[in-house]
Amino acid sequence: MIDNGCLARAAEVLQRYRTRGLTIATAESCTGGLVSASLTHHAGSSDVVLGGFVTYSNALKHSALAVSTELLETHGAVSGPVAAAMAEGALSASGASRTVAVTGIAGPGGGSTGKPVGLVWFAVAGIGRPTVTDWKVFDGDRAAVRAQATEQALALLHHHAGKAAGA
Repeated sequence: MIDNGCLARAAEVLQRYRTRGLTIATAESCTGGLVSASLTHHAGSSDVVLGGFVTYSNALKHSALAVSTELLETHGAVSGPVAAAMAEGALSASGASRTVAVTGIAGPGGGSTGKPVGLVWFAVAGIGRPTVTDWKVFDGDRAAVRAQATEQALALLHHHAGKAAGA
């Protein structure tokens, strides 16, 4: 289910974080744990990956990650503010150095004019760093959207690894 390219990217992320003395936690909705699974596929990943949250429902986004119901009602689960709140909630709950959040519409249904199928929001949060959000609209069926979103989340983690601890 996870392609070799994605697994290779996950290995790169793990090495980069390991070298820098950093840890990761994930907060996933539409990817359903694929980001965490890609990372933990590799032996020894437990020195970098602290854990992950798969929060598919708004209720669990609220209870597990402290995403406010007002934010969910105002912006919807698939939005930059909610992705940022998910990443920040995972950061607070896990104690990781960096977190990545993914929330989107994988399809085949659920899209609208303003939020089409394939729209995915991402956020990366880190201790002492501003939270960064990004979005993409991916093509393809549900599996393709989820795979591309997983790859993008790993790319964002790689990019936001920062400097080595103590540097």
